[in-house]
Amino acid sequence: MTAGRLAPGRRPPQILSVIGARPEIIQAAPLSVALAPLADEVLVHTGQHYDAAMSENQILAIRLPSPRHNLEVGSRPDLEQLAVGTERLLRIIALERPDAVLVRGDTNGTLSGARAAAAAGLPLLHVEAGLRSYRVDMPEERNRVETDRLADVLFAPTEHAARTLRAEGARGAVHVTGDPLCDILESLRDRIRPAAGDYVLATVHRDYNTNDPARLASVLGCLARAPWPVIFPVHPRTRTSIAAWDLAVPANVTLVEPVTYPRMLELERGARAVATDSGGVQREAYLWGVPCLTLREETEWIETVETGWNALVGVDADAFAEALARPLPAERPRLFGDGAAAPRIARLTVKFLREKLEEAA
Repeated sequence: MTAGRLAPGRRPPQILSVIGARPEIIQAAPLSVALAPLADEVLVHTGQHYDAAMSENQILAIRLPSPRHNLEVGSRPDLEQLAVGTERLLRIIALERPDAVLVRGDTNGTLSGARAAAAAGLPLLHVEAGLRSYRVDMPEERNRVETDRLADVLFAPTEHAARTLRAEGARGAVHVTGDPLCDILESLRDRIRPAAGDYVLATVHRDYNTNDPARLASVLGCLARAPWPVIFPVHPRTRTSIAAWDLAVPANVTLVEPVTYPRMLELERGARAVATDSGGVQREAYLWGVPCLTLREETEWIETVETGWNALVGVDADAFAEALARPLPAERPRLFGDGAAAPRIARLTVKFLREKLEEAA
């Protein structure tokens, strides 16, 4: 019998799969397709991104099945959002009685799912495990570290992430699977046409870039140094901060509403460079072969920096301008897998759960 396939008459395992933020929604699509013939996936939306442009429009754009449940956690203080998300996930676990909980990434929804799985005594599966920024003031760092400690199966997107998990003594099984985000781009590569024109694409959403007026003003100051127009799809929180502090938007910067994922890929692929604080956008820029300027002092995706395709410029306008002027590297190694991460994760997931169910029988 092929690994991951169910024997005739065997009950498919049921997996409670948590999504909420835009990157989670996007990465869920190829894994949902891969899991469909092997397992019953119950999608749960945390409601963390409740703005249509950041959530529902993304689900429609990538044709992800509609979530069966929505936790409606909304916008709450950090610890309250975690507590409410965990409590509501426990209710859904009691209702659905899944065999495992699957989380991805590093959001509050990720950690809520991890804590709910632990409280319910269910196996926890973590997609995109092993990433570290080593920045203790980032909620994302807390979320990913605690989730990795709780996880029974850790799907590392890169060899570097797997080494990190092993060095930390992760108790769960570690598998290097590649990145489902790579699957998405490889499947769309022949259909995504690069947007026309010379421009820089910018995205900014991290709390530490948007919650301090001086820091956000410095971000805008960096964008002002671009020699081309800057297209800036604005996260709702970032737009609110710019307006609240009456920050001057540089003349070369055009603020636009958040775009659908296919449109974002078109903009990324056609850009002269991408300026971002998003981990997902850093990887997408690399996969398109577009230089990236990360508006942070650190990154979880250190391999993109080591290859020369990504520069950590923080909010230093001079460093930003210098990085834009650098020549492109001669090579772009395959860092994020072969475009088949989702089927690999699905097979490993079902194999693990099948063995668990057989042990319990």
